[in-house]
Amino acid sequence: MKLRAPVAFSMLALLAACSPSHSQDAQKFSGTGFNDTLNAPSRVPDSVVGMKSSFAPVVKAVAPAVVNVYAKGVVRQQVDPFWQMFGAVPRAQVQQSLGSGVIVRKDGIVVTNNHVIAGGTVFMVVTNDRREYPAKLLLADERTDLAVLQIDEKGVFPTLEMDDDRSLEVGDLVLAIGNPFGVGQTVTNGIISALDRTDVGPSGGGSYIQTDAAINPGNSGGALVDMRGRLIGINSMILSGSGSSSGVGFAIPSALVKRVVDSAAGGATHLQRPWLGAKGDTVTSDIARSLGMQRPEGVLVSDVYAGSPADQAGLQTGDVILRIDGQPVNDSASLRYRIDLMSVGQTVTLDTLRNGKPVSLKVKAQTPAATPPRDERTIAGQNPFQGAHVVNLSPAVAEEIGIDPFDAPKGVMVYSIDSAKTFAASIGLRPGDIIRAINGKAISTTSDLEAVTKAGARRWQITIVRQGQVITATFS
Repeated sequence: MKLRAPVAFSMLALLAACSPSHSQDAQKFSGTGFNDTLNAPSRVPDSVVGMKSSFAPVVKAVAPAVVNVYAKGVVRQQVDPFWQMFGAVPRAQVQQSLGSGVIVRKDGIVVTNNHVIAGGTVFMVVTNDRREYPAKLLLADERTDLAVLQIDEKGVFPTLEMDDDRSLEVGDLVLAIGNPFGVGQTVTNGIISALDRTDVGPSGGGSYIQTDAAINPGNSGGALVDMRGRLIGINSMILSGSGSSSGVGFAIPSALVKRVVDSAAGGATHLQRPWLGAKGDTVTSDIARSLGMQRPEGVLVSDVYAGSPADQAGLQTGDVILRIDGQPVNDSASLRYRIDLMSVGQTVTLDTLRNGKPVSLKVKAQTPAATPPRDERTIAGQNPFQGAHVVNLSPAVAEEIGIDPFDAPKGVMVYSIDSAKTFAASIGLRPGDIIRAINGKAISTTSDLEAVTKAGARRWQITIVRQGQVITATFS
């Protein structure tokens, strides 16, 4: 993983998981005027009494909804090729992942990090009063690093209300709750250090809340809450040179968490992302000066996909996207994040600049176009592609596998390969390879590929595109 960090030896770490926690039962707020205090505007303590105030009432309210998540899965250990010659075979081994989670619906829907449950087939949720419940996986999304579980037992569970993120400000007090290092449920406090951090994460995307509340391995999937006891984020990563908290932690905003949870509760097994159909570049100081803008902001549109929602709304190359539904677009990653928050069928307002003048556009979120049709096929026979599953590329397929449709030219892509015993695997084909030509014949569709391979040949000259690089190889 390529890391982006301002200091040497810094490490962006997905938080490891830990063991079950022990805490108190849920308690209601009590005391004169406490509810009024929760709803009052934030302020700095201005007296000795204020300095002696405690976070305990908030912790008592939110702690019962923070749980531990166990995931068990079976993996096969690799065997040295030398010993394979003597009949040694890979052995199955049970691996267990441990992390935190948050109950967000009374019927037992739990949200956690995808990396906590990745590879798991059996899941267990443990509440802070040590009750254990089996759970089933409803949805897992690697790109957002979020997963949703359903407790497999009827009941009414304590929950956390999700904030919509719009009222958050840098400097707000927050609490992080999870199970660091397996010591049990732990609460740390800090402030929101920054908002809309986009240049972090395994993929360098997203839009994270940064906090200095201590977050350590085991806090994965735990809660970041405000002083009203509302869930504002799911703790996901730390920036550290040692693997432990250095005061730079990141949480996935609750707006995106809610989007994923709503999808899972609605029966979806994967997050259906809408598509804008436009790409652009972050407006830098130089670009801002060339456009006569007072300051650098927004995304300069460099291309619009024909027939896409952006094209239908009238977005043009050269426009600068400033806001989506009133929320600022700071860079390209922020634009992707704002689009991810949209639901399919929802209409949003794009505030743009065109030739220095403000232009407001209405865009209806749609799924990426599935043109040409997917037409997935498995190649058989005595040829280099035997065992390869191939599909026609389209914006829908590109979105499914995380490729920018603008960077994925039309053609045939290797989607998956059966096993190491197939020709496709033995010659080194990989999922994601785009097949351009065979023996000088251009390949545009899966039917083209199947026809060429069925015809057979003594010698095969194959041209593919792999990560933007054109590769030609000959087999006989």
